[in-house]
Amino acid sequence: MTTKASLPSLPAGREPVLRVMPMPSDANIHGDVFGGWIMSQVDIAGSIPAARRAAGRVATVAVNAFQFKQPVFVGDLLSFYASISRTGTTSVTVEVEVYAQRQRLDAEVVKVTDATLTYVATDEARRSRPLPTL
Repeated sequence: MTTKASLPSLPAGREPVLRVMPMPSDANIHGDVFGGWIMSQVDIAGSIPAARRAAGRVATVAVNAFQFKQPVFVGDLLSFYASISRTGTTSVTVEVEVYAQRQRLDAEVVKVTDATLTYVATDEARRSRPLPTL
């Protein structure tokens, strides 16, 4: 039997970069949220630390890894945690983890997705540019 103490929880000491609740238009007729919708939200979440590090515009150049671990349902509150795992001359690689807080009688938290994406810093003409020095 699972106790509340052993249930997964949101990562302690970290703030999500994005929180969103999927709506019926984001799901199929059974209430299961489309994987493509989740992927687009992961891309938005990953771009936040990438754009901060790049001090400006970034473009997604690769989805290096993406794994769906649990389904997402209409009404789940999704929390997206993103952190930079690597930087190059022009690129930023970001790890994104997604947790769902199920909105049911017994609140449940599950990790639903993790992904790795790479962004490149771009200039006003949308050409790659070097990351600023820290």
